[in-house]
Amino acid sequence: MTNCVLCKDELKPEEGQLIWRGDDCRVILVNDPDLPGFCRVIWNHHVAEMTDLSYGEREHVMSLVFAVEEAVRHVMHPDKVNIAALGNMVPHIHWHVIPRYKDDAYFPASAWSQKTQQTPAMILEARKQLAKELATAIKAVISLLS
Repeated sequence: MTNCVLCKDELKPEEGQLIWRGDDCRVILVNDPDLPGFCRVIWNHHVAEMTDLSYGEREHVMSLVFAVEEAVRHVMHPDKVNIAALGNMVPHIHWHVIPRYKDDAYFPASAWSQKTQQTPAMILEARKQLAKELATAIKAVISLLS
């Protein structure tokens, strides 16, 4: 699909950072100033629904989602991790893995809701520093899958 934003291989720096890429999936650290540590696991080929994948492909993508969640929990120490696959705006298989905190900008609503509060700048900066460690942790956990 030519107009799908997730089909393109390039990632602009303002969009985020490519952490890992395999034959079928990639993991990016999303550049979201309010939600440091927000990651996406993206299927590399344009497929809209999980049931369009084979059982093995489904297991593969979910094992990556769980590996990213594990790394996010280990590095970011969130109060909760949100895992979501919506696809309403971008009908291309991708999973959001979002560390959530009781003081984050959207808590207790979803990350796509209106902001409910402002995270203290010092706390937000500390989380941004932790998020810099995520690439190494995610690669380490994914390497254990092989």
